[in-house]
Amino acid sequence: MDLEEIQTVWSEMTDQLEKQKKLTTELIMKMTQERYRTKFDKITFYETIGAVVCFVMALYLLVNINKLDTWYLMACGIFTIALLLILPVITLRLLGKIQRMNIVKNSFKETIVSYTKTKNQLLLMQRVGIYLSFVLMFTCLPVFSKIMNNKDLFLQGKIWLTYIPVMVIFLFLFTRWGYKCYKNITNSAENILKELET
Repeated sequence: MDLEEIQTVWSEMTDQLEKQKKLTTELIMKMTQERYRTKFDKITFYETIGAVVCFVMALYLLVNINKLDTWYLMACGIFTIALLLILPVITLRLLGKIQRMNIVKNSFKETIVSYTKTKNQLLLMQRVGIYLSFVLMFTCLPVFSKIMNNKDLFLQGKIWLTYIPVMVIFLFLFTRWGYKCYKNITNSAENILKELET
């Protein structure tokens, strides 16, 4: 084998190694993309179920809104309907946006910047949702009580003494658990993205 043949063989081997390296990199990127997406599958599933429940409740309130015969019950009803429609839509849109990020096509820097921005929006939305859920607690019970039992809870003081402490404790524990789940999932997904840097 002369020098020219060795150089040709060497060149062919180098090309094959480059192709192999490129394929391996693409495979790793696609696997990372899949691992990243699946991080949000569980929370998206639960948020979708929650959104369907919210939409059904909003539709029920909308159909029965004529039973709200005072201005304050009507205001509570409209506020409750608006929250039940708006919050799930915004949350699902942000979850969809964060799941659809294309790790394969974007550079590492673009991916991290986009992810951080969307993650911050998602967590902000969760914090806003937590505070609004406490407000919703005060607006939905009188509305449902009036629609279902024809009772104006604003005129009955004793129910509030039982309802408020129980619901505040429940909401506090539930929202704290939910926000912690969001933080864990987003941090875990961020760690998957940071693995790409190495």
